[in-house]
Amino acid sequence: MGKLSGKVALITGAASGIGASAAQLFTEEGAKVFLVDIDKDALESTTKTIGSELADHMVANVADENQAERYVSAAVTRFGGIDAALLNAGIEGEVSPITDCSNDSFDKVIAVNLRGVWLGLKHVMPAMANQGGGSIVITSSIAGVRGRPGIAPYVASKHAVIGLMRCAALEGAEQGIRVNTVNPSPVETRMMRSLERGFSPEDPDKFRQEYAAAAPLGRYADPREVARLMLFLASDDASYINGSIHMIDSGRNAR
Repeated sequence: MGKLSGKVALITGAASGIGASAAQLFTEEGAKVFLVDIDKDALESTTKTIGSELADHMVANVADENQAERYVSAAVTRFGGIDAALLNAGIEGEVSPITDCSNDSFDKVIAVNLRGVWLGLKHVMPAMANQGGGSIVITSSIAGVRGRPGIAPYVASKHAVIGLMRCAALEGAEQGIRVNTVNPSPVETRMMRSLERGFSPEDPDKFRQEYAAAAPLGRYADPREVARLMLFLASDDASYINGSIHMIDSGRNAR
């Protein structure tokens, strides 16, 4: 029997990368998944790959409250409840120093990365409380515990969701709701390709090689490695883990 047999997972940012890997892994472990993303084509492709019996989806902007309320309601209607939620949707924003970063760019990153998590918590937690509890996993980052020049809005958003996690963990505990963050260092995803180009427009491949080599394990993470940590936190194996930060960073933060 799988670790999530008979359970339902809601996953935002599910069209690609970590979210898509988690969707695939969760269904392999017995869950049904409701997938949310703003990228219609990629989301439909991920859903089709998994199959309509195990997966459904909704195209939504996680930063819009009406849409957040609708995707939670749709997940409950489609599969009967939400046992686990991965609040994973996020964007990187532009690479620039604070003094050159536009207000619009800052606002967009905060809207998706912070407001999107806030709205997810606001609407998922009552649904979980109605069924006696559940597990919420928020995707933060190594940037949630460290600074990094050039991506201040992203860093700020990933610090902020740790604060939300801690508050939600305390507020949800009496209702059986656990809330934790996963904090990856660079992962082999579209986001990292974008950041590599942003940090080193003249030679992004060289930047990637050097940044990967600087990790204690000498490489980026595979999305499925992050998904396995999410699986553990979503499952009953983590039944006493609440309000915690979970680094998955090759040991970068140990330095």
